[in-house]
Amino acid sequence: MTTVSARRFLPEIEVRLPHILPFASYGEMTPEANAAWNAPFGPADEFDLDVRNTAFDGPHGPVPVRVYTPRTPAPAGGRPALVWSHGGAFFFGNLDMPEADVTSRAVAGRADAVVISVDYRLCPNPFAGETGPNAVRFPIPHDDVLAAFDGVHAAAEELGIDPARIAIGGSSAGANLAAGVALRLSEEGRTPWQMLLIFGVFHSPLPKPSPELAEALAIVPPALGGTPKADGPGPIELNYYGDLGPVPHAMPGHASDLSVMPPAYLESDEFDALRASGELFALQLREAGITVEERLVPGVPHGHLNWIGLSECTKTHEAMATRLRRA
Repeated sequence: MTTVSARRFLPEIEVRLPHILPFASYGEMTPEANAAWNAPFGPADEFDLDVRNTAFDGPHGPVPVRVYTPRTPAPAGGRPALVWSHGGAFFFGNLDMPEADVTSRAVAGRADAVVISVDYRLCPNPFAGETGPNAVRFPIPHDDVLAAFDGVHAAAEELGIDPARIAIGGSSAGANLAAGVALRLSEEGRTPWQMLLIFGVFHSPLPKPSPELAEALAIVPPALGGTPKADGPGPIELNYYGDLGPVPHAMPGHASDLSVMPPAYLESDEFDALRASGELFALQLREAGITVEERLVPGVPHGHLNWIGLSECTKTHEAMATRLRRA
């Protein structure tokens, strides 16, 4: 794993810090501050892709997806594929956010792969008092991603996909969903080809930060999260799994047997409390005999895939594409 060599954000991020320093939480940021903080660093890469919306049947109703397919002729045997889930703390996000759309385009174009971005159902906003007997909780988002994976596998020939090379992945909450679905599929003898897990959360409560990570989190502004809750699960995790607790398919780091899991590519952001969970999950996979490629993304807070044109965002796209290009 890469060793942290600095206690600073990337220079291009540091110049934006004044936009967020006045705010005690991300939710308190003004629209103007949010726009300045999340503005593109440069243009998104362009690729010649066919992009279409469709849906797969699921146990809770249709699951919308967006399919990204290179326009070049498919190779004999079909292309590799990635079933991809965006982040958003389980309660926000959509297929148009950069973490979903820009990532899908970049990976499909670079890897000559089909990327299927999943619009799973979202939980209520835990900070807005949204609740009720019919609120979305686990396992509904999990089931949606599973239905999308099964739908892609069933439609592999139609989609020009090699059914033996269907990967599953996601970022943040989406990485959790991808790992949980991979665990469930693997337990059923239907192990995905590989997992691509980017700045995800796999444990609740979060593991205690190492001294090195605690040092990194000490410079993170309050609006970006800072140090995780020390005395138990946070509101986001509780909002996701509800009364069921952190069962393994909801928090796969709590599984008793990870030896059935597929090989994994796993990234963590340097200045991110979720890094403690990502690094522990990578260790757990290795101890279970799973091949893990791990990368620490330097100089960035949580969620760097939402920054269009950021150099480290492009590096992540290329790393994911490299995994999908492997035979």
